[in-house]
Order: sequence, then C-alpha cells, then structure tokens
Amino acid sequence: MNLRSHLLEGHVIPAQPLALDANRKFSERHQRAITRYYVAAGVGGLAVGVHSTQFEIREPQHGLFKPVLELAAQTIDEELAKAPRPFIKISGVCGRTEQAVREAELARSLGYQAGLVSLSAFKQDSEDALIAHCQRVSEVFPIVGFYLQPAAGGRLLGYSFWRRFAEIKNVVAIKLAPFNRYQSIDVVRAVVESGCDDIALYTGNDDNIVVDLFTPFTFDVNGKRVTRRIIGGLLGHWGVWTKSAVELLNEIKKARTSAQLDVKWLERAIAVTDMNAALFDAANGFHGCIPGILEILRRNGLVPTIHCLNPHEVLSPGQAEELTRVSKAYPELTDDAFIAANLSRWLS
Repeated sequence: MNLRSHLLEGHVIPAQPLALDANRKFSERHQRAITRYYVAAGVGGLAVGVHSTQFEIREPQHGLFKPVLELAAQTIDEELAKAPRPFIKISGVCGRTEQAVREAELARSLGYQAGLVSLSAFKQDSEDALIAHCQRVSEVFPIVGFYLQPAAGGRLLGYSFWRRFAEIKNVVAIKLAPFNRYQSIDVVRAVVESGCDDIALYTGNDDNIVVDLFTPFTFDVNGKRVTRRIIGGLLGHWGVWTKSAVELLNEIKKARTSAQLDVKWLERAIAVTDMNAALFDAANGFHGCIPGILEILRRNGLVPTIHCLNPHEVLSPGQAEELTRVSKAYPELTDDAFIAANLSRWLS
C-alpha cells in the first residue's frame, strides 16, 4: 500500500475508544469487538492511543499503552486477512521528545504506519522547539499533524508553524481540529502555499464535519488560483455510528463532483453537528465527550460500561437524554441495525 496515495483518497478514520469493565479493568473482548466493528463498517484506517482512547493509558499504574496498541493491530490484521484491502494504522504520539520517540518506535514495531503527533506537552515552547520535535518524531516513521483546540488541551498554532511543518519531509497528513474557521484556514493556506500537494488534509472539526468535507479552499499562489479540499476525517465522532459515517463520506465524494450543491446537504450538516453536540457534550465545555462516545457504544452492546480510567470523567447532567434525543431524531445516521446483526460475532 502506498501510504500517501491511500490517505489522499479520503477515508473515515475513527479515533478508537477504550473498553473498561465494571472494575475499570481493560476488557480485551470488547476492545476487540470495537475494532471488528470499525473494519466491518468499511473504514480506511484507525487511530489508536489518541484522546478518545484516553491519554491515561500511558500512566504506569495502568500500563495499557502497549496492550491497547498491540490488540488493535492484531485484530485489524486478523480481520483484513479475511478480506484484504488498504488500511492505515495510526498511533497517537504524546509527550516531550524523548517520550514521543519511544512511543513512535513502539508503534512502528507493532505495525503502525504513522503517528498522530500531539503537542499538548509543549504549551509554552517556541515554534522552533515544536518544529524540532516534529522533525525528530518524523525520523522514526511518517507523521500526521494535529491542530487540537485549546479547550481539549491543545494550543494555538499559527500560519507560520503550519507553513514550516508542511516542509517536514515525512509529514503525510494533517488533522485539523481547532474547532475554529480562522485557524482551519491558516492550516490549509499554509499547506497550499508550501506547494506540498501530497499532504492529505483530514477534518477533526467534529462541530463542522460535513461543511469541511464540501468546502473548496482556494488561494492565490504566485498568481495562480490553487484549490485544496479536506478529503476525509480522523474523528472522535466517527468512533460511533461508523458505518453511517462511511456511507456519508461516500455520498459527499459523489456530490462534490456536481456543479451545484443541493441545499439539503446544509440540512444534513446541521444534523451531524446536532448529534455531535450531544455526543461531545458541547453544552458543558466537552467535559463528557469520552463518556458520550462510550455511552452510544454501551447502548449498542459493544462496551460493558462507560467507565473511564479517570473516575471524574462521566456524563454531564442531561447528556444521556440529549443522546437519546439525537439518536431518535436522526435514525438514518445511526448504526443500530448493523451492529445488532453482527454483535454476537464481533464479541466471540
């Protein structure tokens, strides 16, 4: 598989959640079932060890970083052996440079082809330090840039950073997740003006998924009009209702070739954002975003609980009711029937 070509096709890449039992212990059976669900749904890749997987898996008292990555990789390989197709395994890469390099080397040894680089540990560092860090990690394996919104632990990263980041040779993609239109434009313009047309742009803006996937970003570069698109998504939101997400992206790809955009797509965009507001707990500053994802999976039988390693991460008051509301309001965007038909096999 050509990694760049695969990413440039545009895919649904879910961020994998973590399955814990009633004692907050890792449930390998359910974790395996989640992975089987994603592969069966038709995703083009999976991101493991990222925010949705809970950063606490790295803490010594849990010691789950390697077991979680290893189980996901093994399960993906087993499922794809039955029906081979291109697929990218992406590992989260966190911490200061020494830790990040260790994580990248481990992920590479387990068969991961790229790392999603978090810069949350560099909140006060200079741009030069950030670029040096990313360059060092890219020497281990290909990297995916990550513009994470400050509300979720990220930091502001301006045009200058992304312009320099795009010039790192082993950058294969960028996940845009600032939840901010101005900042999203900064990233796309930086990539366009760098001339790097082989860097895939993926939305992580869970509040604006459909619009991101339809928008042509056009800029003047040396007197020429150059247009780039965000061609897929690497999303926590797509960790649930995943088959519907694959179908949605396929529909969008077809609709993008039309000369005119049907206004019904704007209606669909609001539906997806409404669902995300409940899922990610936007009303409470995203406090319940991970439990929200787990609650949908729990209702479908894919995880036994909504427990997180951090016991303070729980659903916000009224969030469960909101999840019920949006699930009933937009049944065509859910996966209930698909999961029910396959659940016993995935859990076997």
